[in-house]
Amino acid sequence: MKSSGLSVWMVKLDPYLQVDAGTMSPYEHGEVFVTEDGAETDLDIGNYERFTNENFTKDSNVTTGKVYLNVITKERRWDFLWKTVQIIPHVTNEIKDNILLTAENYDITIVEVWWTVGDIESQPFLESIRQLKGDLGDGNVMFIHVAPLLHLSYSWEVKTKLIQYSVIKLREVGILPDVIVCRSERSLSEKVRSKISMSCWVPVSHVIEAVNAKTIYDVPEKFREQSLDTTIFEFFWYSENKSDLKNWNNLASKIVNAQQEVTVWIIWKYVEFEDTYKSISEALIHAGVANDVKINIEWICSDTLEKHVNQGVSVHDILQWLCKKNHIDGILIPGGFWERWVEGKIKAVEFARESGVPFLWICLWMQVAVIEYARNICGLKGANSVEFDSASKYKVIDLMAEQKAIKKKWWTMRLWAYDAILKPWSISAKLYGTTNISERHRHRYEVNIEYHDDLQKGDLVFSGLSPNKKLVEFIELNNHPFFVGTQGHPEFKSRIDTPHPLFKWFVKACKK
Repeated sequence: MKSSGLSVWMVKLDPYLQVDAGTMSPYEHGEVFVTEDGAETDLDIGNYERFTNENFTKDSNVTTGKVYLNVITKERRWDFLWKTVQIIPHVTNEIKDNILLTAENYDITIVEVWWTVGDIESQPFLESIRQLKGDLGDGNVMFIHVAPLLHLSYSWEVKTKLIQYSVIKLREVGILPDVIVCRSERSLSEKVRSKISMSCWVPVSHVIEAVNAKTIYDVPEKFREQSLDTTIFEFFWYSENKSDLKNWNNLASKIVNAQQEVTVWIIWKYVEFEDTYKSISEALIHAGVANDVKINIEWICSDTLEKHVNQGVSVHDILQWLCKKNHIDGILIPGGFWERWVEGKIKAVEFARESGVPFLWICLWMQVAVIEYARNICGLKGANSVEFDSASKYKVIDLMAEQKAIKKKWWTMRLWAYDAILKPWSISAKLYGTTNISERHRHRYEVNIEYHDDLQKGDLVFSGLSPNKKLVEFIELNNHPFFVGTQGHPEFKSRIDTPHPLFKWFVKACKK
């Protein structure tokens, strides 16, 4: 849609009861994606941004919790005075209002209704989009149903019952799909397409396969080859539009066809679910495209390093041994919260600082790098963050005075896109190509302003500060191939055609 010249907005409907994704477990739901306006959203908003190159907002993620909170707030202020407040029309109207909030400003609004058809949680959302088609007219709302095909490996049979049954459930609530996208491990035969077409009442040309791809960035071309773009254009009377994915496909091909490889260790904390670091891994892929290299990610659990610390084994020796066993070109430590397994990561920072391995750390782990430097270079033995050890003698990481005065914990978070001023001569300024930058944040603690001078007496440089010079936004280490960190989350702004400069130059250093 974007490549054809149309403007596109996206909305994700999530039927869970949280108001936003900020309090959800990364173990079961993946990363929390932060928008420019500070919304903590489902990770799919990040996918939307990477594919459309749009900056979405809090209005792009609508949850059951958000909907009910708004409805109950209106009821309490007497907006529905003398009326019985019900799922229909009050909840469904709230859902529709959220969908239509920004739709009039764009040619196409893509709304994803997440959850399984037939589940009780999704019913108000399905009813809302059913009503929406009646409100806006048949030619203004198109239903595309995504459903899995079941493959029986022992007999090579393809079972279409899952799709047929989900379409039956949709018909029960008054929704008839215009297009069916079949999530599949193998291509669809014409026999299978015809069977789905007949049983689900859609034209054969509107049965689209979504087969496993080498990279997710190949998917738009796979859809275009099946004329899904043309089908949508004709439905909405945009028949003169033609999609052009030439540049996109050229970039996507570099992901799988690059001849040189770079191996990056990601020392992670939330080990059960790789989607916890979805934007990190995607930003590395984008940087690989820019540097014509394939990115190999080795996931190193910080729990393993922590155990060695507790057993008195030298983590430096362990990491050195791993380097020799598994080739490594760089280390990245992504964000996180709380003290669990921090000591292992402090040892990883020490290793990267001493060994000269290119090192990029983000958010909390920039603070960990400061702690390591304070302990081992500045002589502040036992230096720590108040988040990890409130009794530490040297609280090099702490809440700011104005944060301590806030009673509600959530309001101590720094959520939003915040400006930073980079020192003109710094490595960071060279990487960005400017001294005035902005990055999205999601954290609570800061480098303690009382230690700014003490920490910068050696090779450590606070290369970027907030405009009022109170908050450390970037640090770097002199006399090191690449040792850069930021308090922000640069991974949220990386795109395949515009990789984030920090990741781009990090991968370049790894390649070198």
